[in-house]
Amino acid sequence: MKYVTRNTLWVALVIASCSSSIGCMGPILRHQSPESTFAEEVPSDTTLVANVAHPYGMGYVKLEAIGLVTGLANTGEDPPPSPQRATILSEMNRRNVETPNQILASSATALVLVRGFLRPGIQEGDRFDIEVKTPTRSSTTSLRGGKLLETRMTEMAVLGSQIRKGHLMGVSNGSVLVDPTANIKDDPALARRGRILGGGIVTKSRKLGLILDHERQSVRLSQQVGKAINTRFHSYINGRRRGVATPKTDEFIELELHPRYKDNVGRFMQVVRNISLRESQFELQSRLRLLKSQLLDPVTSATAAIRLEAVGSEEAITILKLGLNAEDPEVRFYAAEALAYLDVTDAVAPLALIAREEPAFRVHALAALSAMDDGSAYDELRELLSVKSAETRYGAFRSLWAMSPGDSMIRGESLGEMFSYHILNVSGPPMIHVTNSHRPEIVLFGQQHRLKLPLVLDAGPKILVNGLSGGEIKVSRFSETTQQRVVSTDVDEVIRAVVELGGTYPDVVQMLAQAKESGAMASRFRVNALPESGREFLKSDEDSSSLEKSSESAIDSFDLETPAPELFSRRG
Repeated sequence: MKYVTRNTLWVALVIASCSSSIGCMGPILRHQSPESTFAEEVPSDTTLVANVAHPYGMGYVKLEAIGLVTGLANTGEDPPPSPQRATILSEMNRRNVETPNQILASSATALVLVRGFLRPGIQEGDRFDIEVKTPTRSSTTSLRGGKLLETRMTEMAVLGSQIRKGHLMGVSNGSVLVDPTANIKDDPALARRGRILGGGIVTKSRKLGLILDHERQSVRLSQQVGKAINTRFHSYINGRRRGVATPKTDEFIELELHPRYKDNVGRFMQVVRNISLRESQFELQSRLRLLKSQLLDPVTSATAAIRLEAVGSEEAITILKLGLNAEDPEVRFYAAEALAYLDVTDAVAPLALIAREEPAFRVHALAALSAMDDGSAYDELRELLSVKSAETRYGAFRSLWAMSPGDSMIRGESLGEMFSYHILNVSGPPMIHVTNSHRPEIVLFGQQHRLKLPLVLDAGPKILVNGLSGGEIKVSRFSETTQQRVVSTDVDEVIRAVVELGGTYPDVVQMLAQAKESGAMASRFRVNALPESGREFLKSDEDSSSLEKSSESAIDSFDLETPAPELFSRRG
């Protein structure tokens, strides 16, 4: 990944700001929050965590920096005098880089603005995506083929009229993925921006927690909240039980993400906030009866399912199982989703069916299946790898990867520089999938993928893929000395030849995209075919009036859309 030493070309400065908390996230379709919707229907003697505390650390933190991209094919520039140039020169001088102005003057380099977002709960060593683009008045024509040199990224805040730098939060570098369809003449702006998938590494973990409401702050309440949460959520370290909540002060309780929710931080916070602080057995039984009736009502089923998941007892599970037999599909889904996070096998079949047939619930159904430690969930996800829907197939692959990355079915191998490559022995229509978020990855669904001749394809600025006739393709790298590989029309062989000649992930993606656009590839080709959240669930005519009534009553209480679980986030 690094083609230049640290002390030869580097720099970093950030211009960023922290994010704000987005609070507790509501159900998928109905814009309602578990705290505000039918809050009056919680028994008066029951106090939930949400009644006394609000979330901390649930927003995305934006990091920005000024960086330098090198390795361009004479598409860079000598940046004009500006604060950005002054910043990068200052950093290069601080690092004792020789002839910094000469380096900046090269057409193989370009000054860029670098940006990344740290998701909630991200930990030291985790990776995140990086976005790069040229400044507004830059004369750089393209970033294709370039590499971002190591850039230190920190939080920044504007205090008064000055920018204050925070602690070091991340380090980024790597090959820049420019949209394969970007043309310098037709769409110059698109050619001057790109992404580095997983190009950022977190150097400081982000905390999750709860802040007690101002009027309720006390050491006693902080400890009570921590005890209630730890009764519901705990793990075992070296055989010793340890809770996920640690009261730090009279106002702050730090939370450790429970492993079952590692790819769905928002849901974890929802469940935590719906844990009861103090409740007698009689009061719990009374609330469970109320939750049972609310679960079976489509208007309130989403919130009731979360609250039953927060209870987590056998009695709560029994009630959720009743929801699996409800006539309303939303009730069935919310009940199955909650059961999945409780690792109950009964949830598997309904969620697999939903993932196949209902786009509105697909992203959350797949995320829930991936959270289970259940062999039947694994089997259902494997079956989904062969369906027709591209987003369902790739969603199932990513879910399997989250569930068991070392499994031989999906493990794959690493090609080139941090490029994950997978060939799946599955049925269904042949499909090739590449990503532009999360991590650099190519997945071949099926083992028979051929290119049609004749063809001439670019794999970055230095590699040419040329096949005229005879069933052979020549892959050539043109630099100081020409290197060449001769392979068959098999896509796998061509990809490996490009990588052997120094091709990067962006180079391979460009080649595959050109092959599909030119008609040289018969297999289906998809980019980032991720299941999406926020889709509208279309009810039958007889249920439409109920849906309208539900939406109308809920909009006032909750106006945030539920984001996709981190497993399927397009921010990476």
